[in-house]
Amino acid sequence: MTKSNFILTAICSCLLFFSQPLYAQISDKKKPVITLPLNNWTSQRVITKALGKMISSFGERVEYKDINSTDQWGALRKGLIHIQLEVWQASMEKEFYRMVESGYIVDMGAHSATGKEDWWYPDFVEGFCPGLPDWRAMNQCAKIFSTSTSSGKGVYHAGPWDYGDADIIRALNLNFVINRHPNSTSLWRELNSAITAKQPIMILNWTPNWIDARVKGKFVKFPAYTEECEHNTSWGLNKKLAKDCANPDHAWIRKTTWSGFEQQWPCVNQLIKNIDLTTEMIAEASALVVSDDHTEEQAVQLWLEKYENQVNYWLMNTCQHSHTS
Repeated sequence: MTKSNFILTAICSCLLFFSQPLYAQISDKKKPVITLPLNNWTSQRVITKALGKMISSFGERVEYKDINSTDQWGALRKGLIHIQLEVWQASMEKEFYRMVESGYIVDMGAHSATGKEDWWYPDFVEGFCPGLPDWRAMNQCAKIFSTSTSSGKGVYHAGPWDYGDADIIRALNLNFVINRHPNSTSLWRELNSAITAKQPIMILNWTPNWIDARVKGKFVKFPAYTEECEHNTSWGLNKKLAKDCANPDHAWIRKTTWSGFEQQWPCVNQLIKNIDLTTEMIAEASALVVSDDHTEEQAVQLWLEKYENQVNYWLMNTCQHSHTS
């Protein structure tokens, strides 16, 4: 069998639910490795591992690096990691555009999916605080969200990501403190515990996410977002402080690569351009693990099987396919 026929056979078998990844068959250890970041939320980890399977079908070597969403920017700048498929506007916009404008990373476009990341509560909480979802009810009801260590202030359960939550609390004079969790797993554990006990909870949530299909609830209705709110202290209710508003509705979710990626891996670069995640695809990646109790590896396989047609379309429309067909 010729080398080109061998590669084509391996790619075709990989496309059939990726049961035999091509990277396992490659003996050339001198090839450069594409390093993919694994962040601390579920959809990103599952979809990134699915991306690793797709890249491996090109005969490329892939490895993963656990890294948080703050440290990933320095790693992308230096080419220590190479691709990020989930750049969320509310928490990453400033650093993303700063890196793009400096030429360290490349904007690979937005997904069809749009997001929202903000304060959220389960529907049953309105029985304890009928004024919700209006943000002005929160101070009247702060005590129902308090704990034994919060001195009567409400507790907002957040993650390690930067949403300007402390700025929102100051600008809108909310009688709340922040309890930061290290990752999404810890957040969902807190949420599930509160739901089981029917204990009021105010928590960071985002959409698309597993909660969309599994738990009924609402985002707090803060004053509507505008770009002025982020920077102009004279805008809005508080004339001295910025960020007296919600996070963006229908916010973008983008893709990015290290600036030297296209030159080194042009065919994989085409694949990244082709990938277009929908709201359902991101939510399902999370739900398979958080709600359905699959391992990440099981979720990757199930996700690839469910979206086989889309994945095959992304793969087929690359220079790698044209070179081997």
